[in-house]
Amino acid sequence: MLLTTVSKADSYVQFMTVLILFVFVLAITYLVTRWIAGYQKGKMGCGNLEIIETCRISPNKYIQIVRAGTKYLVVAVGKDEVHMLSELSESELDFLKETKGQTTDFAGIFEKVRKLKEKDKE
Repeated sequence: MLLTTVSKADSYVQFMTVLILFVFVLAITYLVTRWIAGYQKGKMGCGNLEIIETCRISPNKYIQIVRAGTKYLVVAVGKDEVHMLSELSESELDFLKETKGQTTDFAGIFEKVRKLKEKDKE
């Protein structure tokens, strides 16, 4: 049996190779995930149906406002059923500011939380 010795340089090269491959796999995963998300968003955004807002009322029950054509419907969505609750007019809705093109990043969220905590202390 041959004994092999691994020098520090060989160990360092192996570590850097593994690290570079790991970063490469992470980058590919990130890019593919963004591509698939964009593809799905494009498929869901077209047509006459759009989910305007969703509110969770229990682990598997939601109330949603859905735009169907020019009508706005309030529906209750459960595990195995969907029930229409009412119909709304556009004037009855409170639309939040459009956030298209804006991304929510951790720094922005952290800043908002920090400002809220400062207000609570005052």
